Amino acid sequence: MLQSLTFVAVILCSITSVSAEEIGYPSKPITFVVPYGVGGSADQRARQFGQKMSQAFKQPVIIDNKAGAGGNIGTEFISRAAPDGYTIGMGNFAPLAINKTLFGNLRYDPERDLVPVMLIEKGPLVLVVHPSSPYKSVQDIIKAAKARPGTLTFSSGGIGGTHQLSAELFKQSAGIDMIHVPYKSGAAGLADLMAGSVDLMFDQMYSAVPGIKGGKLRPLAITSKKRSPLLPEVPSFAELGYPKIEVLNWQGIVAPKGTPKAIVEKLNKAANEALRDPQIREILLSQGNQIGGGTPEEFSALIRAESEKWSPVIKTANMRPD
Repeated sequence: MLQSLTFVAVILCSITSVSAEEIGYPSKPITFVVPYGVGGSADQRARQFGQKMSQAFKQPVIIDNKAGAGGNIGTEFISRAAPDGYTIGMGNFAPLAINKTLFGNLRYDPERDLVPVMLIEKGPLVLVVHPSSPYKSVQDIIKAAKARPGTLTFSSGGIGGTHQLSAELFKQSAGIDMIHVPYKSGAAGLADLMAGSVDLMFDQMYSAVPGIKGGKLRPLAITSKKRSPLLPEVPSFAELGYPKIEVLNWQGIVAPKGTPKAIVEKLNKAANEALRDPQIREILLSQGNQIGGGTPEEFSALIRAESEKWSPVIKTANMRPD
């Protein structure tokens, strides 16, 4: 009996130590699922990384957009795919760390059904107002909101995204009340801010910076711990006495749970190599992002920490999906 158990243990050890090369991975095209539409940040990043990973693997990496339900449709598809390394996907902030609390009835579990591969990037948001706005500082907004509770308005790209979450965290940290005006996209929310229809917005750096540089937006504060090299004159919320207001929109690469460790490691290696490409680094930095990279375990820890951070914010704000 002891000899049999020893034999089984040896076999299991040999299986777990098999490399991706030994099992011939990859030997056919890889599908890279994006849970958002064509042209957005997640789609662009997937195409940039897909091209570099295709060169490394000498196999096509095919982008497949499956948008809808705040990223849930595409993320669920990834989670239900065969765990053989031939379906991977973009793992985004909301589907991995927010939607479980926001929706409450997801058909996938981010921790149970997906395996992180690598974090690509993290990007702060910037609080902006119209250049003609009477609010010239964060304190101006707080003072006005306390004087007239429930009258200031903030726009967002929809329920549960970083636009709204940043504002809800701001409300809770500063003890103020404002009205949320959700739009179908961040671009639509920003357009109405520029038109003077709403008072303020927390916008993504890549979207806000052109308007700031062009004099169409006035920046008041940034949600990273430190100032951004792209906006060195804009203080962080931490500097202003609100260290809890740290918001970083992030995305990375994930695979279905059960994908062999050897394959996950090979995907991780290829993704890290792509992240070292000067052209990709320049794109990320030019958009105000912090460059990711690292191990699957580090990405997993980030997802878990973000989920724990945002769950009470969502519940306190009584946020509900569209």
